Amino acid sequence: MIKIEDIHKSYGLADNCNKVLKGISLTIKNGDFLVILGASGSGKSTLLHVMSGLEYPDQGKILYDGTDIAALNDAERTKFRKEKIAFIFQQYYLLPHLNVENNVKMGADLAKNQNYITAIEAVGLSEKRFRYPHELSGGEQQRVAIARALAKKPDVLFLDEPTGALDETTGRQVLDYISKLQKELNFTIIMVTHNANIADMAQSVIHMNSGTIVKLWQNDTKKTAYEIGW
Repeated sequence: MIKIEDIHKSYGLADNCNKVLKGISLTIKNGDFLVILGASGSGKSTLLHVMSGLEYPDQGKILYDGTDIAALNDAERTKFRKEKIAFIFQQYYLLPHLNVENNVKMGADLAKNQNYITAIEAVGLSEKRFRYPHELSGGEQQRVAIARALAKKPDVLFLDEPTGALDETTGRQVLDYISKLQKELNFTIIMVTHNANIADMAQSVIHMNSGTIVKLWQNDTKKTAYEIGW
Protein backbone atom coordinates (compact mmCIF):
# COMPACT_ATOMS: atom_id res chain seq x y z
CA MET A 1 0.00 0.00 0.00
CA ILE A 2 1.15 3.54 -0.78
CA LYS A 3 0.16 6.34 1.57
CA ILE A 4 0.82 9.98 0.69
CA GLU A 5 0.55 12.25 3.72
CA ASP A 6 0.39 16.06 3.47
CA ILE A 7 2.84 16.43 0.59
CA HIS A 8 4.03 19.94 -0.31
CA LYS A 9 6.39 20.82 -3.15
CA SER A 10 7.60 24.23 -4.32
CA TYR A 11 10.12 25.51 -6.84
CA GLY A 12 12.02 28.78 -6.60
CA LEU A 13 12.69 31.05 -3.65
CA ALA A 14 11.01 33.95 -1.86
CA ASP A 15 9.03 36.15 -4.26
CA ASN A 16 9.62 33.70 -7.11
CA CYS A 17 8.41 30.67 -5.14
CA ASN A 18 5.90 28.54 -7.05
CA LYS A 19 3.88 26.24 -4.80
CA VAL A 20 3.10 23.24 -7.01
CA LEU A 21 1.75 20.70 -4.49
CA LYS A 22 -0.28 22.00 -1.56
CA GLY A 23 -0.93 19.34 1.03
CA ILE A 24 -1.69 16.21 -1.00
CA SER A 25 -2.88 13.14 0.90
CA LEU A 26 -3.81 9.90 -0.84
CA THR A 27 -3.95 6.14 -0.27
CA ILE A 28 -3.33 3.67 -3.11
CA LYS A 29 -4.00 -0.03 -2.63
CA ASN A 30 -1.68 -2.71 -4.00
CA GLY A 31 -2.79 -3.75 -7.48
CA ASP A 32 -4.78 -0.55 -8.06
CA PHE A 33 -4.98 1.26 -11.39
CA LEU A 34 -4.94 4.98 -10.57
CA VAL A 35 -5.32 7.71 -13.17
CA ILE A 36 -4.36 11.30 -12.33
CA LEU A 37 -6.15 13.97 -14.37
CA GLY A 38 -5.75 17.74 -14.51
CA ALA A 39 -4.88 20.65 -16.75
CA SER A 40 -1.29 21.61 -17.50
CA GLY A 41 0.20 23.20 -14.40
CA SER A 42 -2.16 21.44 -12.01
CA GLY A 43 0.75 19.55 -10.39
CA LYS A 44 -0.01 16.05 -11.63
CA SER A 45 3.43 15.31 -13.12
CA THR A 46 5.15 16.78 -10.07
CA LEU A 47 3.04 14.51 -7.87
CA LEU A 48 4.10 11.54 -10.01
CA HIS A 49 7.77 12.46 -9.65
CA VAL A 50 7.51 12.92 -5.90
CA MET A 51 5.50 9.74 -5.38
CA SER A 52 8.03 7.71 -7.36
CA GLY A 53 11.05 9.08 -5.53
CA LEU A 54 12.45 11.02 -8.47
CA GLU A 55 12.13 14.22 -6.42
CA TYR A 56 11.99 15.04 -2.72
CA PRO A 57 8.90 16.75 -1.28
CA ASP A 58 9.39 19.89 0.81
CA GLN A 59 7.38 18.23 3.56
CA GLY A 60 5.15 15.21 4.10
CA LYS A 61 5.52 11.45 3.95
CA ILE A 62 5.46 8.92 1.09
CA LEU A 63 4.94 5.52 2.66
CA TYR A 64 5.45 2.26 0.77
CA ASP A 65 4.23 -0.51 3.06
CA GLY A 66 5.24 1.69 5.99
CA THR A 67 8.65 2.83 4.68
CA ASP A 68 8.87 6.60 4.14
CA ILE A 69 10.89 7.08 0.96
CA ALA A 70 10.93 10.85 1.55
CA ALA A 71 13.19 10.16 4.53
CA LEU A 72 15.69 8.05 2.55
CA ASN A 73 19.03 9.41 1.37
CA ASP A 74 19.94 9.51 -2.33
CA ALA A 75 21.62 6.10 -2.36
CA GLU A 76 18.71 4.48 -0.53
CA ARG A 77 16.16 6.05 -2.87
CA THR A 78 18.12 4.91 -5.93
CA LYS A 79 18.10 1.36 -4.56
CA PHE A 80 14.37 1.63 -3.89
CA ARG A 81 13.62 2.78 -7.44
CA LYS A 82 15.77 0.02 -8.95
CA GLU A 83 14.06 -2.69 -6.92
CA LYS A 84 10.46 -1.53 -6.65
CA ILE A 85 9.31 0.72 -9.48
CA ALA A 86 9.48 1.31 -13.22
CA PHE A 87 8.61 4.20 -15.54
CA ILE A 88 7.04 4.64 -18.95
CA PHE A 89 7.14 8.14 -20.39
CA GLN A 90 5.70 9.84 -23.47
CA GLN A 91 9.21 9.79 -24.91
CA TYR A 92 10.48 6.26 -25.39
CA TYR A 93 14.08 6.84 -24.27
CA LEU A 94 15.34 3.80 -26.17
CA LEU A 95 19.04 3.55 -26.91
CA PRO A 96 19.31 3.78 -30.72
CA HIS A 97 22.44 1.61 -30.95
CA LEU A 98 20.77 -1.30 -29.13
CA ASN A 99 18.22 -3.67 -30.63
CA VAL A 100 14.88 -4.51 -29.02
CA GLU A 101 16.25 -7.38 -26.96
CA ASN A 102 19.16 -5.40 -25.54
CA ASN A 103 17.03 -2.36 -24.74
CA VAL A 104 14.72 -4.61 -22.73
CA LYS A 105 17.68 -6.42 -21.17
CA MET A 106 18.81 -3.11 -19.69
CA GLY A 107 15.66 -3.00 -17.55
CA ALA A 108 15.95 -6.67 -16.68
CA ASP A 109 19.56 -6.27 -15.55
CA LEU A 110 18.48 -3.73 -12.90
CA ALA A 111 16.38 -6.45 -11.27
CA LYS A 112 18.80 -9.27 -12.12
CA ASN A 113 16.00 -10.83 -14.16
CA GLN A 114 17.34 -13.45 -16.54
CA ASN A 115 13.96 -14.22 -18.07
CA TYR A 116 13.47 -10.91 -19.88
CA ILE A 117 12.42 -12.59 -23.14
CA THR A 118 8.97 -13.15 -21.63
CA ALA A 119 8.52 -9.36 -21.38
CA ILE A 120 9.23 -9.06 -25.11
CA GLU A 121 6.78 -11.87 -25.83
CA ALA A 122 4.16 -10.21 -23.63
CA VAL A 123 4.11 -7.07 -25.79
CA GLY A 124 4.03 -9.04 -29.04
CA LEU A 125 7.51 -8.25 -30.33
CA SER A 126 9.13 -11.70 -30.39
CA GLU A 127 9.64 -11.55 -34.14
CA LYS A 128 11.32 -8.14 -33.89
CA ARG A 129 13.78 -8.89 -31.09
CA PHE A 130 16.80 -8.01 -33.22
CA ARG A 131 15.47 -4.86 -34.85
CA TYR A 132 16.68 -1.41 -33.87
CA PRO A 133 14.46 1.49 -32.76
CA HIS A 134 14.62 3.25 -36.14
CA GLU A 135 13.19 0.10 -37.74
CA LEU A 136 10.07 0.18 -35.54
CA SER A 137 6.85 2.18 -35.61
CA GLY A 138 6.02 4.57 -32.79
CA GLY A 139 3.66 2.05 -31.22
CA GLU A 140 6.29 -0.69 -31.40
CA GLN A 141 8.88 1.57 -29.79
CA GLN A 142 6.44 2.32 -26.96
CA ARG A 143 5.88 -1.40 -26.53
CA VAL A 144 9.65 -1.86 -26.20
CA ALA A 145 9.61 0.80 -23.48
CA ILE A 146 6.78 -1.11 -21.77
CA ALA A 147 8.70 -4.39 -22.01
CA ARG A 148 11.83 -2.75 -20.60
CA ALA A 149 9.83 -1.41 -17.66
CA LEU A 150 8.07 -4.71 -17.02
CA ALA A 151 11.31 -6.67 -17.26
CA LYS A 152 12.23 -5.03 -13.96
CA LYS A 153 9.25 -6.86 -12.41
CA PRO A 154 8.16 -3.69 -10.62
CA ASP A 155 5.72 -3.48 -7.77
CA VAL A 156 4.54 -0.11 -9.12
CA LEU A 157 4.49 1.10 -12.73
CA PHE A 158 4.45 4.88 -13.21
CA LEU A 159 3.29 6.28 -16.55
CA ASP A 160 3.52 9.93 -17.65
CA GLU A 161 1.40 10.60 -20.75
CA PRO A 162 2.23 7.20 -22.29
CA THR A 163 -0.10 7.73 -25.27
CA GLY A 164 0.55 11.43 -25.79
CA ALA A 165 2.67 10.94 -28.91
CA LEU A 166 0.61 8.08 -30.36
CA ASP A 167 -2.31 7.99 -32.78
CA GLU A 168 -5.61 6.54 -31.61
CA THR A 169 -5.10 3.03 -32.98
CA THR A 170 -1.62 2.69 -31.51
CA GLY A 171 -2.67 4.36 -28.26
CA ARG A 172 -5.45 1.85 -27.73
CA GLN A 173 -3.07 -1.03 -28.46
CA VAL A 174 -0.56 0.24 -25.89
CA LEU A 175 -3.23 0.74 -23.21
CA ASP A 176 -4.63 -2.71 -23.93
CA TYR A 177 -1.18 -4.30 -23.46
CA ILE A 178 -0.61 -2.48 -20.17
CA SER A 179 -4.04 -3.40 -18.83
CA LYS A 180 -3.73 -7.09 -19.72
CA LEU A 181 -0.22 -7.34 -18.31
CA GLN A 182 -1.35 -5.79 -15.04
CA LYS A 183 -4.00 -8.47 -14.67
CA GLU A 184 -1.37 -11.15 -15.25
CA LEU A 185 1.38 -9.70 -13.05
CA ASN A 186 -0.73 -7.80 -10.46
CA PHE A 187 1.42 -4.67 -10.23
CA THR A 188 0.09 -1.22 -9.29
CA ILE A 189 -0.40 1.36 -12.06
CA ILE A 190 -0.21 5.12 -11.48
CA MET A 191 -0.79 7.06 -14.68
CA VAL A 192 -0.80 10.77 -15.48
CA THR A 193 -2.72 11.72 -18.62
CA HIS A 194 -4.52 14.59 -20.32
CA ASN A 195 -6.92 12.12 -21.93
CA ALA A 196 -9.87 12.00 -19.53
CA ASN A 197 -11.32 9.01 -21.39
CA ILE A 198 -8.52 6.79 -20.08
CA ALA A 199 -9.94 7.31 -16.59
CA ASP A 200 -12.74 4.92 -17.58
CA MET A 201 -10.17 2.09 -17.57
CA ALA A 202 -9.02 2.79 -14.02
CA GLN A 203 -10.21 1.60 -10.64
CA SER A 204 -9.37 4.92 -8.98
CA VAL A 205 -9.28 8.43 -10.44
CA ILE A 206 -8.19 11.76 -9.01
CA HIS A 207 -8.58 15.18 -10.59
CA MET A 208 -6.07 17.86 -9.66
CA ASN A 209 -6.26 21.63 -9.88
CA SER A 210 -3.72 24.19 -8.62
CA GLY A 211 -1.75 21.67 -6.63
CA THR A 212 -4.64 20.05 -4.79
CA ILE A 213 -6.93 17.06 -5.31
CA VAL A 214 -10.36 18.49 -6.09
CA LYS A 215 -12.11 15.20 -6.81
CA LEU A 216 -11.51 11.50 -6.17
CA TRP A 217 -13.72 8.65 -7.33
CA GLN A 218 -13.86 4.91 -7.95
CA ASN A 219 -15.18 3.21 -11.08
CA ASP A 220 -17.64 0.43 -10.36
CA THR A 221 -17.18 -0.88 -13.90
CA LYS A 222 -13.93 -0.57 -15.83
CA LYS A 223 -13.87 -0.22 -19.61
CA THR A 224 -11.30 -1.75 -21.93
CA ALA A 225 -8.98 0.25 -24.15
CA TYR A 226 -11.33 -0.41 -27.06
CA GLU A 227 -14.47 0.73 -25.23
CA ILE A 228 -13.34 4.17 -24.07
CA GLY A 229 -13.73 7.36 -26.06
CA TRP A 230 -10.68 9.06 -27.50
